[in-house]
Amino acid sequence: MAKQTRLENRTRRHSRVREKIRGSAGRPRLAVFRSITHIYAQLIDDDSGRTLVAASSVEAKDGKGKKSERAKTVGTMIGEKAKAKGIAEAVFDRGGYRYHGRVKALGDAARSAGLRF
Repeated sequence: MAKQTRLENRTRRHSRVREKIRGSAGRPRLAVFRSITHIYAQLIDDDSGRTLVAASSVEAKDGKGKKSERAKTVGTMIGEKAKAKGIAEAVFDRGGYRYHGRVKALGDAARSAGLRF
């Protein structure tokens, strides 16, 4: 039996999470993706298969600082964009990552920006 990679393990964890949560137009799914240097967040309506709002550390104005600080910026951005679109609630999809570090920083910043989950 071949050893599984980190990506395969994360993908399996993410599919287990996705079995339980689903986003709708009224309460979209806040999906988080972490790369080595950047972090991305999207609000997704799974019923229609559309991305309603997206934010990333690539488009953030201050690309400098620690990764967790950039994640806070992205969380604030996604919260403000969601508020502008009239979205108040979401379902948090951590993407198979632990709710820890950058993912937690993004979630906490989105909450403080007014997004409930």
